[in-house]
This record gives sequence, C-alpha cells and structure tokens, in this order.
Amino acid sequence: MKLLRAALFSTAIALPMMPFAAFAATPAGVLVVAQNIDDIVAIDPAQAYEFTSGELVNNVYDRLVQYDAEDTTVLAPGLATEWVADDAAKTITFTLRDGAKFHSGNPVRGADVVYSMTRVLKLNLTPAFILTQLGWTADNIGEMVVADGNTVTVKYTGDFSSAFVLNVLAARPASIVDEMTVSQHVVNDDWGNAWLNGNDAGSGPFSLQAYRPAEIIRLAANPDYFKGAPKVDSVIIQHVAEATTQQLLLETGDVDMARNLTSDQIAALPGTIKVETFPQAAVHFLSFNQKQDALTNPALWEAARYLVDYEGMTTTFLKGQMEVHQAFWPKGFPASLDETPFTYDPKKAEQILKDAGVTLPITVELDVINSAPFTDMAQSLQASFGEAGINFEILPGTGAQVITKYRERTHQAMLLYWGPDFMDPHSNAKAFAYNANNADDAYAATTAWRNAWAVPEGMNAETVAALAEADPAIRSGMYLDLQRKVQESSPIVIMFQATYQVGMAAGVSGYVNGATSDFVFYRLVNKD
Repeated sequence: MKLLRAALFSTAIALPMMPFAAFAATPAGVLVVAQNIDDIVAIDPAQAYEFTSGELVNNVYDRLVQYDAEDTTVLAPGLATEWVADDAAKTITFTLRDGAKFHSGNPVRGADVVYSMTRVLKLNLTPAFILTQLGWTADNIGEMVVADGNTVTVKYTGDFSSAFVLNVLAARPASIVDEMTVSQHVVNDDWGNAWLNGNDAGSGPFSLQAYRPAEIIRLAANPDYFKGAPKVDSVIIQHVAEATTQQLLLETGDVDMARNLTSDQIAALPGTIKVETFPQAAVHFLSFNQKQDALTNPALWEAARYLVDYEGMTTTFLKGQMEVHQAFWPKGFPASLDETPFTYDPKKAEQILKDAGVTLPITVELDVINSAPFTDMAQSLQASFGEAGINFEILPGTGAQVITKYRERTHQAMLLYWGPDFMDPHSNAKAFAYNANNADDAYAATTAWRNAWAVPEGMNAETVAALAEADPAIRSGMYLDLQRKVQESSPIVIMFQATYQVGMAAGVSGYVNGATSDFVFYRLVNKD
C-alpha cells in the first residue's frame, strides 16, 4: 500500500496541473512540505527578492562565500576555498574550488563569476542595489570583477572594510550562475531572465526540477555537491495557502512539514508531531505612505505607536510566532536596540492627536497579505486604531500583489515585514534610515523610499558615516542612535520580531532555519 501511495503521489506531482491530493503517507526519501509560496515574484537570483524565493535560491545556488547549514552565524567558504583581502588597495582575491560543477555538469569557472555579477548589474532589477554598494555599475563591472582562470579579483570603492564586502558577496544576488547554460536561453537581450524564472543554472545542493507559481516547487538532490549529497532524494514544496489545511495534511501524514501554522494550531498538534522554534531576523511593521497628505503629520506617527496592542497580540494569536521589538535591527544581532518604550495606550494617543489638531475621523486603506497571521494582525490594528478615530479599511491580497503595490508606492498604509539582505546592520539602516532621493523615478528597494519618506538630511548623513566607520564600538553606537531616531519619529511603526515555529513529522530531523529566509537549508534533512 505504501508503494502504491508513493507511486500515486509521484504521478500527481508530475502532472502539470494536477491539484494537490491527500495520500496517507509521503514517499520514502522525499520531504514533502506544505507552505504558502504565493509571495514569489521571481526566482532568478538577479531578481528574486521575496522571502520564499530566497529560500529557493539558497538551496539551488552557491556564492563565493556563504553562511551555511552547519553554522548559520559563520561566513564560510562556498565556491571559493580561500581569499586574500587588501583593504588598502580595496581588493579581495578569491581562489575557486577545484572540481565544483553546475547542475548541467559544466565546471564552475572564474568566467562564470564575472558573468553572474555582470548580469545583475546589466539587468538592474530589485536586488542589484546590494552589489552597487561596492561602487559597481553596468559600465565598470568588467573592471571591478576580473577572472584569471580559477582566480577572481574583486575590486570595490567606498569607505568600508573588506568584512562588509564579504557580507555583500554572501548575499542572494551574488549567486553564481552557469554562463554556458544561461547564455543559450537569452531572449531579446534579457540575459536569460525569463528562462531563469522557471529554471535553474546553479551548483547548489539541489537542482530545480519543477516550479509553478503559487502551486509547487520540486527540488532534486545534487549527488555531486561539494559538501556531499543531501540526505533526502528530493524536496516537494506544495503551495497550501490555508494554515488549517496545512495542519490537517500534517496530522494525517500527507506532508512531512507545515511551515505556516498559527500558534493555536501549534498548541493543538498531537504529541506524535514535533515542533521546532527558530528565531528570525524579520521585523514586522505598520507604515504610512507619505504620498498621502493625511498621513504626513508626525503626531499621527507618534500616536500610532500607542495604538498597537503589542501584548494583546503576542500573548494570543501571535504567541510563539512573534515577540515585541520596536527597532529596525533585530534582537540577537550586534548593535540591536532592544528597548521597547511604547505600549498600548489609546488615551495617550487620543491626546497626542488632539494636541496636534489632527482632523478625525479618517479612513485609511490598509494592505495586508491574505494569510495567517497577517489578517489577524490587521483586524487587531483595525480595532485598536478605531478607538482613536483612525479607521482602517483592510485590503487583503496575495503576497505578490501586496509587495508589488508597495514597490509602486500606490498603497496608503501597509502591514508588512522586512529582513536584512545581508548580515550587516547597514542592510537595515539603509532600508529604514536612508532616502536621499525621494523622487518617483529614483526607485530604491528600501522601506523609506517605498513609503515616500524623505529621511532628514542629518539621518542620511549618519547612515553613510556609520557604514564608513572602522571602529566597531563607535560603529555600533551609531547604529543604536539611528534606531532610536527611527523608533521615535518616522512613518514606520516597528512592532514585532518574528520567531518561527515549524511542525514536522517525528521522523524528520536536520532541518535548519536560520535567522533569515536565505538561511533555510534542506541539505541536512533526514527522514526516518
């Protein structure tokens, strides 16, 4: 019967449009995951900028240096086995790993590194800003990244140390793609972007076998991976939007892992299912678009900080999923501001609004991802803000719809989250405390620009200075100061930091879920 069910399951996932069906057991050697994956807009590493797409890229591609499954806090060799940094000359020279191969069987070459960085700059899509921090442009990239056989020299400009550069090179858009494969699929000078949004050209522990948006991701183990083959033969990530459906599938044994369960569902799981908790780097916030005149009064921003029922949410439906955190750099990382000065105080909020002469009531559209726990959070905010005459009209949408609207600056208020692009406080400081050009045609993949907040000039200058500061203690102090300033007065109300609980079958072990979506690893997963 198990073999029959496995065969039926394999048949179901192979059919292009077959809906997900429940069978009583998952196939041996196949990890089956229920997860909401509708936030994915793109999976090309040069474009992928969503949480779930980051997980996929991390398991399919490698970088020169990377944070790996064995210890997600340590920068480790990736496709480069060693490197020599010259801070005075602003260069880092990498030696590539002998014998590393792409999924196509093509060898990983220095030329692939040059090609990969070049296509990110030439395409100039959302994540490109991570690499342009190094002084790279579409015009100069050929001079800034140079290959000589299996040796690659990276040059950079700017007042920052090589440690910062290495963190940038460990980020998602620095993933190395197979030039010989991608170049065969170029259409209209798109550098293979359309093809890579449905296929892979990586060297990682898994290859992409199938991807259908908001439906399924199917990964196959790479037996030739330089750190050894994954312990499972394949991973199937099935899109299941409803948390209640995920719970049912987990309890009936139809999936091995459920990734989006609510705290109530976690608490209700039977003892035969285990739960693992992982601290996360994502901070969750409510923001007000400054293109809306009614939302530009700083008194409104201040009052909003007292209209969030922080404890009410974290002790009920967010229990085990989020903790109160009110600064842009997550707790647990160096230079984090862990003070939480704001509590739910509607009377104080009403007085702030009254003293400032804010005309009330007002109705504000609030965009939210249409899944748990975001819709519950939106309803809580709707109730608490309503007490002060700020009436939220909740507009639910898929993750892709909400994020696209946010990037276009067409929202009014937004309930969303942010995770660092790389492991350095500048990643979030640039997102929350820097916006030197607020023009509509000056697109920046930052929270400040997307909310049209013209960050004060002094704060912009301090963000730039913190990046350049060589003394670690002074640099940490500058980031603490920036966090306090954003915390005290900005149209971005940071409320929570995520913790993440995953329900899984008792026989599943070795799953690694680091602090960011780029640190989700399936390579060490085993199924008994």
